[in-house]
Amino acid sequence: MGKDSLKVKKGASTSTDPVQAVRELAAAIRQPDAKLTLFYCSPDYDLEVLGRALADEFGDVDLVGCTTAGEITPAGYLSGSLTGVSIASDDFHAVTTRIDDLRAFELAHGEAAAEDALKQMREHGVQPDGSNSFGFLLIDGLSTKEEGVVASVYRALGDIQLFGGSAGDGTRFGATHIYHQGAFRQSSAVLTLVHTGHPFRVFKTQHFVSSDDKMVVTQADPDRRIVTEINGEPAGREYARMVGLDVDHLTPLIFAAYPVVVKLGGNYYVRSIQKVNEDESLSFFCAIDEGIVLTVARGVDLVENLETTFDGLRDDIGEPELVLGCDCILRNLECEQREIKERVGELMSRNNVIGFATYGEQFNAMHVNQTFTGVAIGSR
Repeated sequence: MGKDSLKVKKGASTSTDPVQAVRELAAAIRQPDAKLTLFYCSPDYDLEVLGRALADEFGDVDLVGCTTAGEITPAGYLSGSLTGVSIASDDFHAVTTRIDDLRAFELAHGEAAAEDALKQMREHGVQPDGSNSFGFLLIDGLSTKEEGVVASVYRALGDIQLFGGSAGDGTRFGATHIYHQGAFRQSSAVLTLVHTGHPFRVFKTQHFVSSDDKMVVTQADPDRRIVTEINGEPAGREYARMVGLDVDHLTPLIFAAYPVVVKLGGNYYVRSIQKVNEDESLSFFCAIDEGIVLTVARGVDLVENLETTFDGLRDDIGEPELVLGCDCILRNLECEQREIKERVGELMSRNNVIGFATYGEQFNAMHVNQTFTGVAIGSR
C-alpha cells in the first residue's frame, strides 16, 4: 500500500446462519492495518449468536455496527443480509465513543461524547477540524432521542460536519440495536470521529420539493413526536384536507408520498408522518414543535435525484472510493412500491456505497426523514 493510498475492503453475506455470515464477511473485509471497520446486519439474525461470532472473528478491532431495515451492499440493496467495510490508510484515523442509557439522556451527555472523541483524536497527535475530519453517528432508532443527541454532539464538534442513521428493525419497529465493544446494545448511540487527508464530502439529498401548501402546528407534544392540531384543527383532518383526501384515506403510502418539510437556515428538511391516531392526532418520525410552519412536499424522480447527487460528489472529490450511506426506510419502501429498487441498488453499487436503511437520518444538527445522507471519500 502506497503511503497515502486508501485501501477499502467491502463485503456481504446472504447466509442466514449467523456464524457462517460473520465468517464470510470477515474473510471479505478483514485487513491487518484497518483504521475503521463497520457492519450492518439484518435484525432477523439471532443477535446473541451474531454478536459472539463478530467478537470472535474481529477480536481487538474497534468494530461498530447496527441492525437495519435493509442493507446497502456491494451487490446493491439487500434484505436479510450482513454487510460491511474496512478502511486502511496511513492517512486515516478513527476513534469511537458511546452514549449509554438514552432514556436518561441530557444534552451534556452528547457534548461530553463529542469532547471525548476530540480528545482521543488529539492523543493520536491529530488536530481535528472541519477541513480534515467528519463525525458519524449510529443511534438506537426507537430511542426517540435523536434530536437532542445529534444537536448536542454537533454543537460540541465545532466546525466538523456530522451525519448518521438510526438503527432499524425491518418493518417491525420492535427493537433496534447498536454494536460496539463486542456487544449489541439498546438505548445507545456510538459516535465515530474520522480524520483523513483524503478528500471527502458529507452530504444529504431528498427527492422532495416544497409546495405552496403551508400549515402551522398549533398544538403538539414534541417529546412524544405527536402533533395534535394544525391550523387550529385536528391535525389528521387538516393534513388530509391539505393533500385533498378524507382522513379515513390516510395510509403509510400517502404519508410517504406527501411528507412535510420545514425550512431552516435556507434549507428544507423532511419530517415524515408515521400514522394517524384515533383522536385524529398525527404521530411523526421526528419531534415537531408548536409554532413551526410545515409545508406539504411533492416528490420528484428519486433515481434522477440520486444520479445528480453522485455526479455532484464526483465533481467535488473525484471518483468516490467509498460512500458511507444512511437511507431512510420510507425511501426503501417507495423503491419497492415503484419497482425501482434494483435500479437504485445498482446506482448505489456503482458509486461504492455501503450502508443501511434507517429509521431516521442525521445531518449536522438535524434529525430528518426520507433523506439519503452520508460521506463520500475520494482518493488523493
